[in-house]
Amino acid sequence: MAPHPRRRPTRRARALAIGATLALTAGLLAACGGSSGKPTLTWYINPDPSAPSGFKGAFGQAGIAARCSTKDYTVKVQQLPGDATQQRIQLARRLAAKDSGIDLMSLDPVFTGEFANAGFLAPIPDQLAEQLKSTTLSGAVDGATWNGKLVVAPLWANTQLLWYRKSFAQKAGLDMTKPVTWDQIIKAASDNGGTVGVQANKYEGYVVWINALIEGAGGSIIQDASKGSDAKVTIDSNAGRDAATVIKELADSHAAEGDLSVSNEGTVLGPFATSKGAFIVNWTFIYSNYKDDKATLADLGWTRYPETVAGTPSKPPLGGINIGINKNSSHVDDATAAAQCITSADNQVTYAVETGNMPASKAAYDSADLKKAYPSDLLQAFSSSIDAAGPRPVTPYWSDISSAIQSTWHSPKSVGSSTPQKSADFITDVLKGRKLL
Repeated sequence: MAPHPRRRPTRRARALAIGATLALTAGLLAACGGSSGKPTLTWYINPDPSAPSGFKGAFGQAGIAARCSTKDYTVKVQQLPGDATQQRIQLARRLAAKDSGIDLMSLDPVFTGEFANAGFLAPIPDQLAEQLKSTTLSGAVDGATWNGKLVVAPLWANTQLLWYRKSFAQKAGLDMTKPVTWDQIIKAASDNGGTVGVQANKYEGYVVWINALIEGAGGSIIQDASKGSDAKVTIDSNAGRDAATVIKELADSHAAEGDLSVSNEGTVLGPFATSKGAFIVNWTFIYSNYKDDKATLADLGWTRYPETVAGTPSKPPLGGINIGINKNSSHVDDATAAAQCITSADNQVTYAVETGNMPASKAAYDSADLKKAYPSDLLQAFSSSIDAAGPRPVTPYWSDISSAIQSTWHSPKSVGSSTPQKSADFITDVLKGRKLL
């Protein structure tokens, strides 16, 4: 839904407008380069991990681009900044300027609603959309859908598991074959000299944790996301207070790592590989991260994301990358064909083996190559976690909502029973233009 015409321009609108003229000029220049002969499709990608030593050929998304180039067109990649927020800003500015120099783009699921609502994305043909929906894990489909339509093509899907040291769980007397709660692992770590690693810096990763806690308690941050700034803010709920209880319990416990308030996906890796390592929640890359550390790998266990409320199945985080097609591309048909190739099951498998970023395709998990690279029970844990995931709301206003949550829930030490209400009030004020971030 578009903002009310009498409302002041939103922070997002102002951000998209900045630099539009420069972006348009850049796009016109880029378009001129492919005006004759075999077209070149430019695919803007998020950075991949570094290729391992001795790897030959194009790696990651660059490898996919090479494999998806045909006699009719060439696909080349252009790397975006490493930070997801900066990726969004760069793409949004250029797309707002109707830049035809972007043909394809790798999009974080949380930006799907914003880009679709703004009219930046070319529609996915109905036949292809139905094919993708039927062959893709349901959690990934949810993250690629806006207003009931699939608007981007899932390339890979990320989720978080609870990773643990098997020796520590045994010492603490936890049966990890059964669902465990946040309360259980925090107490087990506190009572046995261990730590619980999370992402609690003032950034998007912290909101990922908060959303998973709320979803796992049966709640949501907002409802009716398609209503845009008129969405119903529902973070002030029993589920919101359950989430705050978990965060407060960890922050006040001996299980909290010393850098809790600045922790992220990377900072938790070192402590986990020490004698105090007990539990971490983190993305699928963890297994490949420790594969050269034989001692840690031998003691590495995994299970489904912890329950917020005992007896209520958890809703693990969902991440990943979807492929969007620029509505103003000069080669929409070619870009659509390329997107279908890019997101094929074969390319998803190769990409997963190379980078550790797991497929969104159902069939990919039956691949012999993937089973050779990962234990079968781990692949099952990944796919079932993606299917059961609780995605962050797909809304054009996610950037504002996320920033408002970060402002009111950080630091973890400050979180209490009143935090959900304070954040609900602030989110509402930001969406209605009454307060600025």
